[in-house]
Amino acid sequence: MDARDEAPQYVLPMVVRLEKVEPPGFTDALETAARAVLMILAAERSTGEGVWAEAMEAWQDARIRKVVRRARGGEWRKATELPGITVTGATAEVRVYPPIPLDGWPKELLKLQVSGTSLEDPEPPSEPDLTEPVLWLNPELEMSAGKAMAQCGHAAQLAWFDLSDEARKLWRESDFVLSVRTPSAAHWATLLASGLPVVQDAGFTEIDPGSYTVIADHPVLRG
Repeated sequence: MDARDEAPQYVLPMVVRLEKVEPPGFTDALETAARAVLMILAAERSTGEGVWAEAMEAWQDARIRKVVRRARGGEWRKATELPGITVTGATAEVRVYPPIPLDGWPKELLKLQVSGTSLEDPEPPSEPDLTEPVLWLNPELEMSAGKAMAQCGHAAQLAWFDLSDEARKLWRESDFVLSVRTPSAAHWATLLASGLPVVQDAGFTEIDPGSYTVIADHPVLRG
């Protein structure tokens, strides 16, 4: 058994605001989710003697799970009343919460829908700025928006783990600027061979175990 499976299992809850009118764009939702994960990793409450530090450590000692649920209207208002951090993108709002045990969901979040979230981009995303971090989605995998948001959060976290304190500081000062894009199959193959951090999914939902989902392409980490 993997040592990570022997530790108590925690999950990082995330909620995306999904109103019937003017839902968020797909790419913006992915980028906002990734930034939300970075925000909670860097928060004072998550480190040292912070109120979330113990839960964050327990979560990172086991498998680093994230679950994205969706809310609208009154559900969203109730979700924002729980301790957490709300991150806003161009069209998306995502709230991230400190880790909880797998069976410890608060009632305000437990009733929210988790599967089948579908989003679209109003127009094709622009070319990414390669002087800034880019999270590359596997072009050969199909994932729901919620699954893709969690995977982008994983990739951002892997990049964060690999950065120096100074590089983390600079990224934090930029408000965690990043983009999410889908490369061509050829570019994806090149990225896989680059040694950059890559998310390999455990296969709990939607896709096969061991699937490569997102590559974290941070300028500091490029060879």
